[in-house]
Amino acid sequence: MRHLKAGRTLGVKPAHRKAMLRNIVTSLLEKEQIKTTVARAKEMRKPLDNMITLGKRGDLSARRKALGFVKSKEAMAKLFGELAERYKDRPGGFSRIMKLGPRRGDGAEMALILLVDKPDDPFAGESKPRRRGGKKEPKAVLQDVAETVREEASGQPPADAEPAKSSKKAAAEADLQTDETKGAEASAQEAAADDTAPDTVSGGAPEADSGGAPEADSGDAPEKQEEKK
Repeated sequence: MRHLKAGRTLGVKPAHRKAMLRNIVTSLLEKEQIKTTVARAKEMRKPLDNMITLGKRGDLSARRKALGFVKSKEAMAKLFGELAERYKDRPGGFSRIMKLGPRRGDGAEMALILLVDKPDDPFAGESKPRRRGGKKEPKAVLQDVAETVREEASGQPPADAEPAKSSKKAAAEADLQTDETKGAEASAQEAAADDTAPDTVSGGAPEADSGGAPEADSGDAPEKQEEKK
């Protein structure tokens, strides 16, 4: 298990790996743009940033340290001259990696690594130095919410504030109104039914009494008189 062994071995021994990184960094400082594999491009960013930081320092100690890594005088002159002036206000991130796709043959992922803010850099206007420290400005939405909370705490209604109802709450209120309407209609129908019920009873009962009782009395009375005789 590779515990505490950070970084990429790049498939070579440590001495070969260090020499490879020195060559790539030196070539990039001279040409400002090289084509290599993605793994090598990512691995060389750290030593490249260290060398440019030494170039920005510009003292004798920094020159001696950089001379132990950079392998050409042309790269040293450019590092402590043009590049130090270009990146004096940039805290880090001096390179950009652009992937180019797999290489024919072994299928290794290729990339183009270049120094940022160079004269012919197409992304020079879009790249900005990373902001470090300082207090972030609050967003407009957060400011509105903070003002509303302050006004509610003070007891004053917020200015130009309309009660915003969510869709779920509006749907629930609409369902409640519908239920109330249906209940009112049902109660109205029941009341109408109660009003019409006495009319039907009063209209049917007298007919039954007047039609049935006299007939029964008139038919039974003569028979009883004959039996008595």
